[in-house]
Amino acid sequence: MSRYAKLPIPLPKGTEFKKDGTKVTVKGPKGQLQLEVRDGFDVVVSEEQLVVTLPEGSPLDSAMHGLYRSLINNMVIGVNQGFQKRLSLIGVGYRAAVSGNRIDLQLGFSHPTALEIPKEIEVKVEKSTTIIISGMDKQVVGQFAASVRAVRPPEPYKGKGVRYEDEYVRKKAGKAAKGK
Repeated sequence: MSRYAKLPIPLPKGTEFKKDGTKVTVKGPKGQLQLEVRDGFDVVVSEEQLVVTLPEGSPLDSAMHGLYRSLINNMVIGVNQGFQKRLSLIGVGYRAAVSGNRIDLQLGFSHPTALEIPKEIEVKVEKSTTIIISGMDKQVVGQFAASVRAVRPPEPYKGKGVRYEDEYVRKKAGKAAKGK
């Protein structure tokens, strides 16, 4: 059994937790999230903390124990604080703008690129080169950030492209710098 899975999940004040059969619901100041938990797993509420208990049985259940603990912990954090990803556009003429429920990206292609913003998240653009993606669901925020980055990932020679704000891009030497 995972040591991480045994850790209790702190439940902040103002956060409601409900388990109905296999459906787990966490409600907080930012909203509500739901998760379908595998049959047999139990989540126990005690003294403002949650504990995910492991059912007796197969080793696969043991592998899922830590996963469900992490997913429920992310739900609790999401409904209280939320999650945020920041992307930077590096390159001459690279810019972004939000219009309605779409983000328009100009990344050096002959055409502008538009991506549909999921309803669960909020996207802001600062100085037309920094994109801030925020929301309650960690998976949706991360997936949308990855899809924006995938439009023009950073290239290794000049470092141009879309990158996470804290990402380091290791640059390669070009042909001229190569020794004979």
